[in-house]
Amino acid sequence: MQELLLQSFQIKSMSIYEAAMLICFGASWPFAVIKTYKTKNVKGKSRLFLTLIIIGYICGIINKIINSMDIVFWLYVINLLLVSTDFAFCLVYRNRDENR
Repeated sequence: MQELLLQSFQIKSMSIYEAAMLICFGASWPFAVIKTYKTKNVKGKSRLFLTLIIIGYICGIINKIINSMDIVFWLYVINLLLVSTDFAFCLVYRNRDENR
């Protein structure tokens, strides 16, 4: 495990384009999470869409672990945590609205 973590911080054959994609995608998630938290309004949010994004990030993480562990792995993890947080808020606030 320690060796795997050390490999993740090595910048070897990192794809700059993959990193740029994850940074661009990831830049919007904090705003979405904050907006959902502040407004507690999840109208227009699709649980299916968020689920597909989460699955995509999990697949990216698995790919990094199996094929080419580098620092981009952490971008996948950060994005996964942000989308999962938004998904959790979506579940909590949608259930709250349905129980009213």
